[in-house]
Amino acid sequence: MADYEIKDKSLAPQGSKRIEWVKKHMPILSSYDNMYSAEKPLKGKRIAVSVHLEAKTAYLALVLRNLGAECAVTGCNPLSTQDAVAAALVEEGLNVYGIHGASMDDYKRHLNMALDIKPDIIIDDGGDFVNILHTQRTDLIDGITGGCEETTTGIMRLKALEREGLLRIPMIAVNNAKCKHLFDNRYGTGQSVWDGIMRTTNLIVAGKTVVVAGYGWCGRGVAAKAKGLGANVIVTEIDSVKAIEAHMDGFSVMTMDEAAELGDIFVTLTGCKDVITGRHFEKMKNGVLLANAGHFDVEINKNDLKAMCVDSFEARDNITAYVMPDGRELNLLAEGRLVNLAAGDGHPAEIMDMSFAIQLQSVLYLNSVGKTLPNKLIQVPAEIDEQVAAIKLASMNIKTDKLSEGQKRYISAWDGE
Repeated sequence: MADYEIKDKSLAPQGSKRIEWVKKHMPILSSYDNMYSAEKPLKGKRIAVSVHLEAKTAYLALVLRNLGAECAVTGCNPLSTQDAVAAALVEEGLNVYGIHGASMDDYKRHLNMALDIKPDIIIDDGGDFVNILHTQRTDLIDGITGGCEETTTGIMRLKALEREGLLRIPMIAVNNAKCKHLFDNRYGTGQSVWDGIMRTTNLIVAGKTVVVAGYGWCGRGVAAKAKGLGANVIVTEIDSVKAIEAHMDGFSVMTMDEAAELGDIFVTLTGCKDVITGRHFEKMKNGVLLANAGHFDVEINKNDLKAMCVDSFEARDNITAYVMPDGRELNLLAEGRLVNLAAGDGHPAEIMDMSFAIQLQSVLYLNSVGKTLPNKLIQVPAEIDEQVAAIKLASMNIKTDKLSEGQKRYISAWDGE
């Protein structure tokens, strides 16, 4: 019998439709389901999953279940949880803890409820599981084989733990795999951020000035899509090499202090806090849109907005307008949380198919090697990346050339013979 804390079980049929839709567009996960469900390589294993609780994540959880695992699923952001999907997973017999818009206390309680399964393996997105395990639930660590981290912010936290010698379980850096960050972060974030902004605001992007804070893989994607939609794009960066890259990609590069008075739409994607603060709000145009696509809601300083405004109101669903003393209105989307998930459906299914295939294969890898890995950040084995890419190509009926034996000898020889 499933254990759960969700909003409403009667929403399950609606959630099941969403899961069935994405399943049709996630052929890689379906391939692994077909390959492994009979032998059930994860039989007897307990897996705790903390990823955005929506349809694509649900399908990953169902495939893990089909491979024999007992799963406990929770979200990694209260505003990205889809109540209908959570209900559908309960109907499927999974342990589910998550309610859209939950308070931070309830959100943290849901994380702990998922960990109550006493997992053998964890799948984390942003590092909240790892944080709890290293601070409050240290009693569970000895039973954990390892885990997988989905996103850039979580990798940053893991690097800090590893650097200080405090990481107590091996964690696979799923985000660093080629089939994850090259596609998920660039094409997935690039499209889903603008999906979220446009459906929430019902405003045009063409002709506007868009300020993209951060030119990592996510920033590259968002800037490229903004350019494609007809926007004038400004990039802000702290990294000199990335700043040159943005410039050579055809974007204006300047500081946020300079960009603040020019932008119509601001999107933060840095993984850091206080990217946009009070001194920037003072310069901004009336009616600007403020959106964040970093994992946590700290990139746009909401405390400064609240302290500076003389009034605030809901301008539209998922948009809060903050009225400045001079009458300007600054519009914050989705409470400054991940705009592509808190105000949309997240990345396209075909993109998450690749990312979650890496997750699944990484889980299988952890299960196969057992407790033999060091307590460090582990890179995804290259053969996993290659296998996922090969299945993706096959699903699109795309063929590639192969090296002949002579070519293999040529590129591996030092003398060019």
